[in-house]
Amino acid sequence: MATIYSPAPPALRPTRRPRSLRRAAVVAGLLAGALLGNPAALAAPGGDTVSDAQSVDGAAASEVAAIGARVTEAQNALERMSLEAEAAGSAADAARAALDAAQAEATATATELAETRGAVDRTQDDVTALGREAYMRSDDSFGDVALLLDADSPGELLQQAATLELLGDQRTELLRELEDVEAREARADRAARTAVAERDALAATAARAAADADAQLAAAQGTFDAVAAERTTLEAQLREAEIRLLTVQGAKNPAGALAAQQATGPTVSAAGGAVAPTTGRVTSCYGPRFGTLHAGIDIAAPIGTPIFAPEGGVVVQAGPASGFGLAVALQHSDGTITLYGHVNQFFVSVGQTVTTGQQIAEVGNRGQSTGPHLHFEVHTGGLYVNRVNPVPWLTARGISLGGGC
Repeated sequence: MATIYSPAPPALRPTRRPRSLRRAAVVAGLLAGALLGNPAALAAPGGDTVSDAQSVDGAAASEVAAIGARVTEAQNALERMSLEAEAAGSAADAARAALDAAQAEATATATELAETRGAVDRTQDDVTALGREAYMRSDDSFGDVALLLDADSPGELLQQAATLELLGDQRTELLRELEDVEAREARADRAARTAVAERDALAATAARAAADADAQLAAAQGTFDAVAAERTTLEAQLREAEIRLLTVQGAKNPAGALAAQQATGPTVSAAGGAVAPTTGRVTSCYGPRFGTLHAGIDIAAPIGTPIFAPEGGVVVQAGPASGFGLAVALQHSDGTITLYGHVNQFFVSVGQTVTTGQQIAEVGNRGQSTGPHLHFEVHTGGLYVNRVNPVPWLTARGISLGGGC
């Protein structure tokens, strides 16, 4: 907190103070008197009352401006680090989501390959049985056996059989079926190999993204904590300076007047039976900031404020999330996913179906957060695939941000 005037120690105090120092002492006395509620302090001896009062007002206003600038600087630094942490964490979470999808695809193709190989084995058994039958009958079908022994594939066998007109319709169909399932097996084998290669590549990408996010969080955490502590101290000094200014300006209840000023701002509301994700003031909108995309909206509210599902859906994430600390994500009937970050605690689990208006979590301050708030995002095309502006989604459901975004 800035000091308006500090007298020199007795051994160094000059015998006659310059006029500027005398004026500073008068201003300090007036400001102190105003803080103590002493009207007589406004009548400084030997000075112009109006001029001195204006000096007090100006000094208090300057102090508010100076501290306010430092608070803004600290806040901007915290927001920048928070956005970078969220971006790094989201990249890691997106890589993990892609890996999960690739793992599911690899599993599906492996299952298909196994089923196709089973079909090939069964059909080959049928062809073998066909040859055995022809041999045992020792009739004109013996030529079939020679074809079966000489042909390298069902396709070659069919070609030879068509030339010699030795196969009946039933046997021809059986051999065509074998040819088809072997082709399916080859395709399934290629798909399975491709899926496994993609999965392995995405696993490496996810590991690198997670390591990068963790390293960034670890490197920035100390600075983030220090700046956050400095901001807290500056905010306390700013509050004191603003109350002093309001006192000098004649406010009857400076603390109450300051609280009323700080309470203003756009707030979240819902109409027509709609359910807002939470209550509070809109403090940040979707869009680029500090060279990074702020991919959602921030709603400031005290820790513990309930967070609700604005629309029913299935929980696809509930737990630790890089950058957000803890997060919950819901997938709705149209495939859209809503994400709720920095939560203090959550009350749902992955796979659970929730209804509109059900409490899923509560507002928190986890992760690299600039203060207690809900970070709300809307994703399309899958979790972390395409993060779009949440305003249209909320507006379509009767939820207003009070003109804040």
